[in-house]
Amino acid sequence: MFGYVIVNKPELKIKDFECYQSFYCGLCQALKDGYGRIGQLSLNYDLTFVALVLSALYEVENSVVDARCLLHPQKKHHRIMNEFSGYCADMTILLTYLKCCDDCDDEHHIRSKVMKRFLQPYYDMLKAKYPEKTLRIETALQENHELEHSNCDDLDRLASLSGVLMGEVLAVRDDEWHDSLYEMGDYLGRFIYIMDAFDDREDDEKQQRFNPLIQYAKQIDFDQRIYEILELMMANSARAFEKLPILLYVDLIRNILYSGVWAKFETIKKKRTGDDHAGSI
Repeated sequence: MFGYVIVNKPELKIKDFECYQSFYCGLCQALKDGYGRIGQLSLNYDLTFVALVLSALYEVENSVVDARCLLHPQKKHHRIMNEFSGYCADMTILLTYLKCCDDCDDEHHIRSKVMKRFLQPYYDMLKAKYPEKTLRIETALQENHELEHSNCDDLDRLASLSGVLMGEVLAVRDDEWHDSLYEMGDYLGRFIYIMDAFDDREDDEKQQRFNPLIQYAKQIDFDQRIYEILELMMANSARAFEKLPILLYVDLIRNILYSGVWAKFETIKKKRTGDDHAGSI
């Protein structure tokens, strides 16, 4: 369910893309510092976006370092790190562990079993560190698991449970911005769930795995209907974002919310149709 909240690079200024890359590298370093190399395997774009939004809203002091890494040994890259780098590293590990648990139950993935075993001690630590947040996330995931195993066809209900995950992650503090952050994360999480189902639909159908979109896939206007649902989710998420007094990185964040997620949608559509020249909806 990770990797759908991305930038639209061709539409970004070079300085904005470099800023985004710096936050990505900063989260990667925070994962390494807190959880070792195994933690870095959980790095994803969605939590990079969370780090970016929270850093912009709360205008925290950044630590900027130029460093090489294993993936880029020839050239130093900027790393932007702050208190939210560590928080997003924590949330990355928490969500990755729970996803591994779900994958082990549903598909018996060897990789997920190995990751789960390595991440278990960290998960126990994070559960103690964020007890209420973890409980709400676990409860939502458990309900989602039960609904999927009962072949629930209520897409809105299923998506809303992923909304709980991202709402809890974005609403980092109990302050005046809590509700707007939660609302933004709620609809973003719903978007991610539906986009993930859209991405996996053909494979899930072949493997006879649950996917709430399979029942709609044979309809002639399938892509258009999913697009309209996704558009509503992102419109609500973006509306909540615009309530926040964010001035830092605002062009970059808007690129992701208004453009990057749709570039991903088109990529998924082209992958399914095999048409590199397929037009936008």
